[in-house]
Amino acid sequence: MAALSPSEPSRDCPLCPRLHDFIAEWRQREPSWFNAPVPTFLPLGGEDSVRLLIVGLAPGLRGANRTGRPFTGDYAGDLLYSTLIARGFARGEFKARPDDGLELVGTAITNAVRCVPPGNKPVGAEITTCRTFLVPTIARFPNLRAVLALGSIAHQSTVRALGERVAAYPFKHGGQLPAGGITLFSSYHCSRYNTNTGVLTEDMFVRVFGEIAAFLEN
Repeated sequence: MAALSPSEPSRDCPLCPRLHDFIAEWRQREPSWFNAPVPTFLPLGGEDSVRLLIVGLAPGLRGANRTGRPFTGDYAGDLLYSTLIARGFARGEFKARPDDGLELVGTAITNAVRCVPPGNKPVGAEITTCRTFLVPTIARFPNLRAVLALGSIAHQSTVRALGERVAAYPFKHGGQLPAGGITLFSSYHCSRYNTNTGVLTEDMFVRVFGEIAAFLEN
């Protein structure tokens, strides 16, 4: 059986052989790691409380693949969760581990591709295959008003998951467009590479969340 539910892959999801084999290799090397498709991180308020869904690209090898929680254990999470806490989308203290007690507020976090890809680069077929989980993930939140896609690949997969044409929704940092009954926001991914090269600054990232907060307050 490939999935536990329409929106969550099973621990041994076989749909992408390359990713399945890569995880199997890391289970041998690091048996204490999570090493499985990383589930969507939900707020304590449950699905009905979610108004914002954040879509990343894929788990990092030593980040979410190790810890089992999106954006937890690598630099991208430091910037993401500190911003979420500052803007009221999360509360508690982020300590880069899944038992740190951090709670999301009206927000859920998932990835376009649930399994860690070699070299942090999923191929097109894997992105397409994993959209069979992204579509029902978006649909599981009845009060969803906004989706934030981090990076162009997550943006394109989200556009397709919403039933729209990618050509009509080009990726742009700070983008904000109605799509599929919600509003799609876009940001450069909060990876260390993007911040080290100046593609994304902390101020640029924080500004996106300010726009989302203002939109949700209206």
